[in-house]
Amino acid sequence: MKNILPIFLLLFALSCITDDSVPFNGIEFDGTGYRPIYATAEEVAKIQIQEPRPLSKPGKIYLLDPYIFVNESGEGIHVINNSDPKNPENLSFISIPGNYDMAAKGTWLYADNMSNMVVFDISDPKSPKLTKTIADAIPVNNYPSFRNIYFECAEDKKGIVIGWEKVPMSERPKCYR
Repeated sequence: MKNILPIFLLLFALSCITDDSVPFNGIEFDGTGYRPIYATAEEVAKIQIQEPRPLSKPGKIYLLDPYIFVNESGEGIHVINNSDPKNPENLSFISIPGNYDMAAKGTWLYADNMSNMVVFDISDPKSPKLTKTIADAIPVNNYPSFRNIYFECAEDKKGIVIGWEKVPMSERPKCYR
């Protein structure tokens, strides 16, 4: 029992030592971090039905047979006719800034547009129609979705954060998640 007390005191003393150059979790800054990508409110509200385009950063996929809706992370939704699975037909692209999630039921497609929820009539999937925008329906966090990363703190005066890009940084940013 006498041998345990000195070990306990040593462990207690070591636990009180702090070093501000290394975060509490022990992850060191590697010279990279995430920088916010900003847009104006007008740019965020600009939703367009466009010609089909190739997938480049696919995200979530939603099946409403025979159609497939594929999210293009942060940019919008591809509408694909999958009646012939060997030859899927890319019908259109719905450009929705800040879009990462969606759901569909019947002839309706629901999607996020930053903090707004937008509703489309997809009874004609070649030509979806925006029917409703519900403002501020979705809480938005001004930090990247990744964990154990450094990032520049978002500044409201610069605009609305619509995404994050990983970039080299000369010094450790103040924000960490």
